[in-house]
Amino acid sequence: MYQKFDVIIIGAGGAGLMAAMQLPNASVAVLTKVYPTRSHTGAAQGGVAAALGNQEEDHWKWHMYDTVKGGDYLVDQPAAEILARDAIDAVYELEHRGLPFNRTPDGRIDQRRFGGHTRNFGEGPVRRSCYAADRTGHMILQTMYQSSIKNQVRFFNEFLVLDLIFNEGRACGVVAMEIRSGEIHTFHAKAVMFATGGYGRAWRVTSNAFACMGDGMSIAYRRGIPLQDMEMYQFHPTGIYKVGVLLSEAARGEGGKLLNDKGEYFMERYMPTLKDLAPRDIVSRCIVQEVNEGRGIDGKDYVYLDVRHLGAKAIAEKLPDITDFARNYLGVEPITEPVPIQPTAHYAMGGIPTDLDGRVVIDPQWTPMPGFYAAGEVACVSVHGANRLGTNSLVDLIVFGRRAGKDMARFIAENDHAPLPENPEAYSRDMLDRLLDKGKSSGGESAARIRSTLQNEMNDKVFVEREEKGMLSALDTLDGLQDAYKKIQLQDKGKRFNTELVEAIELGFLLDCAEATIHGAIARKESRGAHYRLDYTKRDDTNWLKHTLAYKGEKAHDVRLDYKDVVLVDDPIFKPKERKY
Repeated sequence: MYQKFDVIIIGAGGAGLMAAMQLPNASVAVLTKVYPTRSHTGAAQGGVAAALGNQEEDHWKWHMYDTVKGGDYLVDQPAAEILARDAIDAVYELEHRGLPFNRTPDGRIDQRRFGGHTRNFGEGPVRRSCYAADRTGHMILQTMYQSSIKNQVRFFNEFLVLDLIFNEGRACGVVAMEIRSGEIHTFHAKAVMFATGGYGRAWRVTSNAFACMGDGMSIAYRRGIPLQDMEMYQFHPTGIYKVGVLLSEAARGEGGKLLNDKGEYFMERYMPTLKDLAPRDIVSRCIVQEVNEGRGIDGKDYVYLDVRHLGAKAIAEKLPDITDFARNYLGVEPITEPVPIQPTAHYAMGGIPTDLDGRVVIDPQWTPMPGFYAAGEVACVSVHGANRLGTNSLVDLIVFGRRAGKDMARFIAENDHAPLPENPEAYSRDMLDRLLDKGKSSGGESAARIRSTLQNEMNDKVFVEREEKGMLSALDTLDGLQDAYKKIQLQDKGKRFNTELVEAIELGFLLDCAEATIHGAIARKESRGAHYRLDYTKRDDTNWLKHTLAYKGEKAHDVRLDYKDVVLVDDPIFKPKERKY
């Protein structure tokens, strides 16, 4: 089936819907694997950072400084400036569209503390996170979805995108499978935007939903677009033990503390200034160190998150969802018991490289691909560098989703539809035929086995701490899994709601993302932010103050790495220096 629109947006999370809201006079289609309000933005709990100064003095430049410093100086600094400046207007736009923020007694948006956010260039914690209890992302999704419906955005729910269409040097559409029927659809557009989220399901323990399989990153990667800084993957320190479901940093923002087997609030020992509100990469490593030195709870690989001292009233009013998670998943009552937690795979700082307007760039010279945009976790404008600060993800969504939407409005006004290439569905149909075993696969391999093996390898060898020996072993395993993937045999050969087929396609996406991640991590011989190497423990600005670009090679297991410089501003306060707190 053929459909034609001005703009096609893949993904109905915060970035995609924020872009759609900027296009009231265009024909816009949003394709999503899940119902829009089930997008993973809804899992964001703690808040959205903006220097409103409603609770105490704050300034956008302090927010920019925290973002650059928290990202261990791999941040492109002009992007951090835009993030911090535009966050204020973007939050007020959401407020005016009806988002029900918590309020101060005088009616302004309430704000709380969050990890890595400070006053006056690192003096101490500041209240910068604008929040709606601990379900801020959920409220953002509901607000944006209503606005998109008002703008008559056309939603194609439960559509899985398989390929990106290029012609005449431009992106001009996508090919997608309707999950309900199994039918292939071609969508033709002047501009295409990817807002497909991350790939946390490459790890065994993750906070990510089952839909976070790296779709957009892999599809672009297969079409010759590089993936940037994929070795920079964040592990959130407070995932529910063994399950990975997130217990928001909002708990520590409200005063929650981490506790080891001896009953010590150990972050006071590591980070005397920010304590439990240090950046996530640091807190995760501190937890790992406590475990490695035998101070995990009962000698196991977890510690406690303790909110008992906050009192039942504060917990019920400000942390209702995360305390329910503890009750439901662990049978623990947070009002009277500490909650077992461990680091969990959480967020991709890397992704499809873009410029400040969300335009995808394809080389170290920042050459844009006309008509192709990306925003949110799938993208890497490099505002998060080597480590994202808490509540900066929702800011990223609304700031750069909005900028991408506005630039797409300009682009579609200046350009007509590029013609589609001949037979645009060929690649997608061949992939489906192979997976459904129509004479193109010898079969016999299990997608579940491949996925489980991948997740275990990533969790064991490409985690909070890594070293070359383990990563080379993981790469050997990955090469074998990619070969095995070509021999997958599905039990379900039907078309309608073939979820086994969907999961097999998504597994291919995960394997691509893991490939770029491991290759980039092995090559980066330093420790920076979330990329902490036991064999190279120091940050090396002389050789590694640069972004990794991973290109998929023409041959199996072949990855080409290139690099581009980090963009700095001419201000000594942002000059790379040792990251102390």
